[in-house]
Amino acid sequence: MSDPGYCRACLTLLPGRAEACPACGSHRLLRHAELNTLSIAHIDCDAFFAAIEKRDNPALEDRPVIIGGQQRGVVSTCCYVARLYGVHSAMPMFKALKACPDAVVIRPEHGKYAREGHRIRDMMKDITPLVEPLSIDEAFLDLTGTSRLHGSPPALTLLRLQRRIEETVGITVSVGLSFNKFLAKTASDLDKPNGFAVIGEAEALDFLAPRPVRSIYGVGPAFAARLERDGIRTLADIRRQGDKRMADRYGDMGYHLSRLSRGEDRRKVSPERERKSVSSETTFNADLDDRETLEKHLWRLSVKVADQMKAKGVSGQVITLKLKTSDFRSRTRRRTLNEASQLADTLFRVGQQLLAPEIDGTRFRLIGIGFSGLRDAVGDAGDLLDPQAIRRATAERAMDRAREKFGCDAVMKGRGLSSKLKPKPDQTS
Repeated sequence: MSDPGYCRACLTLLPGRAEACPACGSHRLLRHAELNTLSIAHIDCDAFFAAIEKRDNPALEDRPVIIGGQQRGVVSTCCYVARLYGVHSAMPMFKALKACPDAVVIRPEHGKYAREGHRIRDMMKDITPLVEPLSIDEAFLDLTGTSRLHGSPPALTLLRLQRRIEETVGITVSVGLSFNKFLAKTASDLDKPNGFAVIGEAEALDFLAPRPVRSIYGVGPAFAARLERDGIRTLADIRRQGDKRMADRYGDMGYHLSRLSRGEDRRKVSPERERKSVSSETTFNADLDDRETLEKHLWRLSVKVADQMKAKGVSGQVITLKLKTSDFRSRTRRRTLNEASQLADTLFRVGQQLLAPEIDGTRFRLIGIGFSGLRDAVGDAGDLLDPQAIRRATAERAMDRAREKFGCDAVMKGRGLSSKLKPKPDQTS
């Protein structure tokens, strides 16, 4: 008896052991013994930012494209052509351009990417309410119990979604299908770009055994190096240690890895997944030590973060200022508010206070600001010990309404207008 399967080109159900689709002749076939019983998926947009730029400018189709800042920035993402030259996310731009000097470098347009990401998210929600975003371009989906609703098993529903995204948004996505989140995410990386990979229960142990510990999402370079120094290089090595020994040596993370090494992951797909922080940062064209100029950048970032907080309906109680010196040393300063806030005014004023002691002649190449300790927003009057806080909060809400109605430049504070006239910085994230 042959495994169930579908033609990825025309979605025809495959009969018997056909090596080509009887309907269209395509050899792009998807078969797996458990194909029609698995229902946990991970969907990842392929080189998302770069794919959107290539969609909007067909002349870039065969060119290596890098999204990020200029010479002093870092790579946000890059297309698959650029990856052939060794370019990758978070690589310093000067190294990326050295590896791929003919690359087209494009500044990120986060608003455009967010709009397209939300379009794709809405399409996911059309097939299941259980969508758990990991970022703007990837999410977990649980399609358990949706077969009667869609008249098809989850695998075919996902194939239809994959085609719909390509036809309506103009980019490709890769799909991983399995019986838990860990294996679904692992599968989505196996067949990029425009892939669809399946990992079933029967094959999970054998599939996982030879995989390196560095392949596990959440295991960073430092922890991977520690494991490897201890002689643990593959998931089979982790398995041989056992739960107790892994927990004794590496704590909760060790126990978690031990379970993953056996393909065990009990985490549910949760549409209410909490985002831990909202922040934004920028790298300058030239190192700065001038307080006024740094504050102009700080204000612009504060507005951007506040806009995201308001859009998500959350407030934060912890404000973090991030600085990076000209010699790449990081400085992080935090303050916990008496009351959670989502206002640009609050974020900027606390950021100013955190920044002031750092203005000591040190030259900075990066500044960032953000909220953490997030919760649902329930109103925001700022610092009640500040007699002007309520007035400024009311004014900011009024400006938000005006910007929403008439556009982002309709109403701006003097500080925002002044910073708008400055040259754009290298990179914002």
